[in-house]
Amino acid sequence: MGIGLIFPILPLLLGELTGSSEISILYGVMVALYSLMQFIFSPVLGAMSDRYGRRPVLVASISGATVDYIVMSVSPAFGVLLVGRAIAGLTSANMAVATAYIADITDESERAKRFGYMSACFGIGFIVGPLIGGVLGDVWLRGPFVVAAVLNALNLALVFFVLPESRDLAKAVAKPLSLASFNPVGPMRWAFGVKPLVPLIGMVFLVGLVGNIPGTVWVLYGMDKFHWNGVTVGLSLATFGVCHAGSQVLLVGPVTKRFGELRTIVIGTVFDCTAFIIVGLATHGWVAFAIAPLFAIAGVGPPAVQSLATRDVSDDKQGELQGVLSSVTSLTAIVGPLLGTMLYAATKHSWIGAVWICGAVMYLVMVPLVIARRRVAPAAGRRRGSHANAP
Repeated sequence: MGIGLIFPILPLLLGELTGSSEISILYGVMVALYSLMQFIFSPVLGAMSDRYGRRPVLVASISGATVDYIVMSVSPAFGVLLVGRAIAGLTSANMAVATAYIADITDESERAKRFGYMSACFGIGFIVGPLIGGVLGDVWLRGPFVVAAVLNALNLALVFFVLPESRDLAKAVAKPLSLASFNPVGPMRWAFGVKPLVPLIGMVFLVGLVGNIPGTVWVLYGMDKFHWNGVTVGLSLATFGVCHAGSQVLLVGPVTKRFGELRTIVIGTVFDCTAFIIVGLATHGWVAFAIAPLFAIAGVGPPAVQSLATRDVSDDKQGELQGVLSSVTSLTAIVGPLLGTMLYAATKHSWIGAVWICGAVMYLVMVPLVIARRRVAPAAGRRRGSHANAP
């Protein structure tokens, strides 16, 4: 909710602070900067939580986010807002720590289901947040920042007073702090050195890259092809949000238990690819609503990838792993929107649905990734111990 609160009022606030109506580039910079900071600091916070415990990193990052949103609520200049948005991206990189916490306290057989729960909560918050932000923004433009600060303060209280440490903190603190702890490249190099992880990292990147197409061009496509108004756009997004949350809660656990993580990834890819082709060929707007369940079922794939990856590393590397996965996802949030909008702009006048067909074709890369994972899977368990302690 805290993230989504800001999006409806950000363009207006940028216009107020800069005194200009041409804020498209600035808005893109703000969005990209947020994702860039997540890309850089997700591995750092994840690795630090492995060494010093999940709780201290969560307390520090959420405290920083609370103060940061308060500062942004009274920001007098664009430069201050820009720095504040960068800090918000840094602190939100603690999602890697939260997912590592789930891995700490969950048996391997249940991890996909619980990652699905987390994804559902995030999805619901991202639906509710913009709605509240839009209403508050009409009353007071800075109001959403204040509410975001309050939500972070509530999270801080929950972590500080209720959440127990999930790791052996004494053992974690025993490792000295060094500059290497703040090097975002180190965890990436380590992850690519674990051979069973490499195809999974490729899957995370591919799913994130293709998955940014709907998030980037959905509104444009609906308005240009189906002549949707704002209400219809909002209804379509809400429909997708509800279906996605339902699939994460109800389907991820049973599907992964029935078919296993790797087959679940394939199932998700097939459903997403089918939905892309249908929406790209659709001639009536109701079709986009009808295929919402297909997109939702496709959502079983990412939690399965995340769960499968946790099997390849030891417990003392879960934070570093989740940081790497979060960083890769953040990278796709930078590259994906640029690629999606470029494809859409280049093809909309010749074939407006081409961007969706291109996304479906890109999913063909999943085939060699799945084959590669199947080849290294038998050795994954034997290699887990040796790779877990690699520098």
